[in-house]
Amino acid sequence: MTPTPYLISRERLIDAPADRIFEVLATPALHSVIDGSGTVRGEQPDGPARLSLGARFGMDMRMGASYKILNRVVEFEEGRRIAWRHFSAHVWRYTLEPRGTSTLVREEWDGRAVRWRFVFRLTGFTRRHPASIEATLGLLEDHVLQERDAA
Repeated sequence: MTPTPYLISRERLIDAPADRIFEVLATPALHSVIDGSGTVRGEQPDGPARLSLGARFGMDMRMGASYKILNRVVEFEEGRRIAWRHFSAHVWRYTLEPRGTSTLVREEWDGRAVRWRFVFRLTGFTRRHPASIEATLGLLEDHVLQERDAA
């Protein structure tokens, strides 16, 4: 694969089973808990409690100003892969690979299909995403391990 600033990916090995991690990713109410960018504020009412292929869910966001965004799940393989996008066509994707009692979690921001993707570079999104993704993976790990330890 040719390197591109429009596909940003990071991985983390988390000491938890894939199904437990996937459950967090498939629950919109938890997205603000694990968001490392600081932009996801919470889920909008009337959305699904759990995501599935084709599900539409809204999130309250804040990046300078508050706004709402409607997402649609475009990839879904129970326990292994989930991805969503909104109107701009860039995709947030998570893939999970079981590794014994742990799981390798890969988060990707994929903006390759966006026609006006150069705007992401001009506004600094592509520079900020690697750190935000790393932070999200850390928060995801913290949340899953806290749930495990509380059980």
